[in-house]
Amino acid sequence: MSRFLIFGLLFATCSIVYASDPSPLQDFCVADANSPVLVNGLVCKDPKLVQADDFFFRGLNIMGNTSNDVGSNVTTVNVVQLPGLNTLGISMVRIDFAPMGINAPHTHPRATEILTVIEGKFLVGFVTSNPENRLITKVLEVGDVFVFPQGLIHFQQNIGHGNAVAIAALSSQNPGVITIANAVFGSNPDIPGDILAKAFQVDINVVYKIQSKF
Repeated sequence: MSRFLIFGLLFATCSIVYASDPSPLQDFCVADANSPVLVNGLVCKDPKLVQADDFFFRGLNIMGNTSNDVGSNVTTVNVVQLPGLNTLGISMVRIDFAPMGINAPHTHPRATEILTVIEGKFLVGFVTSNPENRLITKVLEVGDVFVFPQGLIHFQQNIGHGNAVAIAALSSQNPGVITIANAVFGSNPDIPGDILAKAFQVDINVVYKIQSKF
């Protein structure tokens, strides 16, 4: 076996190993939000100071406020709200929807998402990567489960007549979220209008009008 092949196998193995959150090397590593030390993740609290509340979150039964432009609200339970999640590679969200509300197209750069419908009826979907850009969609009802692969643009829409609720788990303690419209048209500072006009094949004044909304 050539040295180049061995190197390639080692590189591929390392890429797989580091493609998710760090694995725990002890029973738990409760995040110490007050530590000044910067690491990839969060520093562990002294295990002797850990309490039950470090593994506890209350409030996922409370409906979020959907009185906004998109008609949805996401209640997040990640390592910020629940420090006991540190190094465990998992988090969750509750998503509330007004009638016809949407969870706008977005991505999670560090996590796959698996969603289940608690109440209502949804149209959900994701788009595959270039060059295919295939849209894969499904109508979901109560009890249905759908998975959104890591990093792919996806969305949910309440297509029922009443409020709707979904619960989702994500494969990272801090999955991150990039809402496409906000990132493209609401960046700080703005992406130059001529770049967006060429990318979207529209007049530059259309770009300025959209940017003014973010």
